[in-house]
Amino acid sequence: MGNAVVKIFGMPNITEAEVDPENNSIFLNGTQYHVNQLSWEPPVSGTIYGVLLNYQGVFHRYREQMAHSPYNEPPKAPILYIKPINTLSGYRSPIPLPEDADELEVGAALGVVIGRTATKVKEEEAFQYVAGYTVVNDVAIPHENIYRPAIRERARDGFNPVGPWIIKKESIVDPDSLDIRVFVNGKLAQKNNTKNFIRPVARLLADITEFMTLYPGDVLLTGVPEQAPLVKAGDHVRIEIEGVGSLENTIVHEADYVKGAVR
Repeated sequence: MGNAVVKIFGMPNITEAEVDPENNSIFLNGTQYHVNQLSWEPPVSGTIYGVLLNYQGVFHRYREQMAHSPYNEPPKAPILYIKPINTLSGYRSPIPLPEDADELEVGAALGVVIGRTATKVKEEEAFQYVAGYTVVNDVAIPHENIYRPAIRERARDGFNPVGPWIIKKESIVDPDSLDIRVFVNGKLAQKNNTKNFIRPVARLLADITEFMTLYPGDVLLTGVPEQAPLVKAGDHVRIEIEGVGSLENTIVHEADYVKGAVR
């Protein structure tokens, strides 16, 4: 059990509630509901920043490429990108497969939600600036180039499901040691653990806020593990992050996509 921040369709404000991440249920007004009994909106409000190459397996996969032009060496700072507002969607919202893509890449990511304005944060104080954690699917069209902003591949409508809630940081003992599992059509397709981060959460926050400010409500996606599953229209995706919760969405053809629909 844990305390969380939720945004349920029809409720005027973001609300605090008790949740059970293991069983994906929530207690509202003394009644327990499974997440599938409710319609969810994304529980986040700020800018969403993604981080590349933050899992050891992904870093090693691209190590040889990083040794060549144009950079000739591994990056010394986190590689960031933005998931703009058009990408945002919630639990059980459909994910559109664009007409110019054959398949999509599932991006299972732990989202760190900022609780205080963070500038030049010291690593040992980093968690003072964290409000909580959420599950994110950082969807992308498969691509290889890591040296240019992958706007066309990452910034499509509906390419960033988040939720179902933000679990408060006090409920997570160690965000750098959480199992992450991806199921496609009920079958385990990927498993990893946040202990395989190149930069743990506190180090990541310190390195990023050294050169930019993060504001309350902003979300930092801590990276996508190697061997991300590929999915097509009709596939059902479930991302589980230990202690945080489970996020479910179904892939649909772009022509059938309706923002805000539940499937």
